[in-house]
Amino acid sequence: MAVCLGIAILAGAVETNAAPIVIRFSHVVAEDTPKGKGALLFKQLVEERLGDLVKVEVFPNSSLYGDADELAALRDNKVQLLAPSLAKFETYTHQLRVFDLPFLFDDLEAVDRFQKRAKGRQLLYSMEQHYILGLGYWHNGMKQLSATRALRLPADAAGLNFRIQQSDVLETQFRQVKAQTTRLAFSQVFEALASGQVQGAENPWSNLYSQRFHEVQPYITETNHGVLDYMLVTNARFWYAIPHRIRTQLEAIIDEVSYAVNREAAQLNEQDRQRVAASGRSQIISLSPREREAWRAAMEPVWRHFEADIGPDVLKAARASNRREE
Repeated sequence: MAVCLGIAILAGAVETNAAPIVIRFSHVVAEDTPKGKGALLFKQLVEERLGDLVKVEVFPNSSLYGDADELAALRDNKVQLLAPSLAKFETYTHQLRVFDLPFLFDDLEAVDRFQKRAKGRQLLYSMEQHYILGLGYWHNGMKQLSATRALRLPADAAGLNFRIQQSDVLETQFRQVKAQTTRLAFSQVFEALASGQVQGAENPWSNLYSQRFHEVQPYITETNHGVLDYMLVTNARFWYAIPHRIRTQLEAIIDEVSYAVNREAAQLNEQDRQRVAASGRSQIISLSPREREAWRAAMEPVWRHFEADIGPDVLKAARASNRREE
């Protein structure tokens, strides 16, 4: 018993005297977005609760790594935390494509229900074989369509070129309405819209306002057609090497931060929608129930196209999340 107690005391002393665990948190958006605020809150809470045991360094606005190379940097342990949009994980799993399917989820509450249920939680571990471990889901918001012309019905998008992320689902989504696509890093979107390289994009209100996309897009259709969510991820080997006591505290902080981020996202998107409207730079178009149903009907073939890739069980669970009683 004395020997065990001595080992425990020694281990505690070694942990206390060791150099701090450094967690570099890199992201590609502004600090006043939900993701940006979440990264800063994580840093703050870690400093308050773990003191000198863990040091968090935050790198916003692609200042350390951009869209194209951040996941490679994570796998090489050059950074330890990222929160990429779910479309960025195509190379490592196709199951997360479920979040890109257009008009699949009725609203953000349905997305929440899916992510909290068993099938949604399982997706956090879908990339462990690539040393990418999911720690939680962070909302940015439901996506809206912006363009150089008013988009009320699917046919209105024909012939336009839309900026998309690296996602086969999003490419298929726009092809379904006879539009073209260009894959661009987030940092290039404003210039591409301003120059006319692309004529449209899809973004939540917080991105539209914070990145000033509304200044170069005369029309924004409030489609709420998809969700722009992030998965907070870490290098699995790094994470599991953290002493259990510290890792447990970090996971508790992440749960707290995730709740705050998702609440902030809802509030910020509503505020930024009002700011876009007040600016007078873009006309906001609201869809009637009939127009929305026309978009949904036009996009259902995209669901069927990717069902086998995603997994029928995942798609079934996602569709079931639209029904509150289940």
